[in-house]
Amino acid sequence: MGDDESFFDKVYRTTGPRDIAALYDDWAAQYDSDVGGAGYATPARIASALARVLGADAPAAPVLDYGCGTGLAGVALKAAGFAAIDGCDPSEGMIEKARALDIYRETFTFNPLDPPGAQVIGIYPAIVAAGVISVGAAPPEVLAHLYSSLAPGARLAFSYNGHTLEDPAYMAALDRVRADRDCVLEVAEDGPHLPELGLTSRVFVLRRA
Repeated sequence: MGDDESFFDKVYRTTGPRDIAALYDDWAAQYDSDVGGAGYATPARIASALARVLGADAPAAPVLDYGCGTGLAGVALKAAGFAAIDGCDPSEGMIEKARALDIYRETFTFNPLDPPGAQVIGIYPAIVAAGVISVGAAPPEVLAHLYSSLAPGARLAFSYNGHTLEDPAYMAALDRVRADRDCVLEVAEDGPHLPELGLTSRVFVLRRA
């Protein structure tokens, strides 16, 4: 691994929850400048899509920003009108920066090998996972974990970047979730992800009926 190799290069070939969490710890100091410089658009797109489907209920709806990182999705959610936002992330280095933003009501870390269960995330009417369930981040099975933790009527807003849309394991995970008879696909929109790097993403909102 060369010293001049970017974190963008490293992240797509790092595997294993512990190694990925360690990579994000190392990336925390420059993460915002790296992704901001690449025009990171996905958090704002997710926040806008979720606000649109929630309508008048959006400002009061408590949201869990799952895999909140340094808080970029929290910033986008606040800008979209959400007022009750909690955040969690397996990287202590990342979440320290998120806490400093004074956007989140509560923040907590978790072991990536033992993600928080329904007793924690099942209480939210909306969960956001911006850039989380993807190659170089959370594994495919996290999608089913988050969806199964939704209470009836709750929503999961997330994204698949271009690399992830081309990965059969992640697409199969999405197909399995969508096969649930209670799963309603409310949004599936393609758009910019890291436009300065030529990357796109698809934003999804799923509702559990």
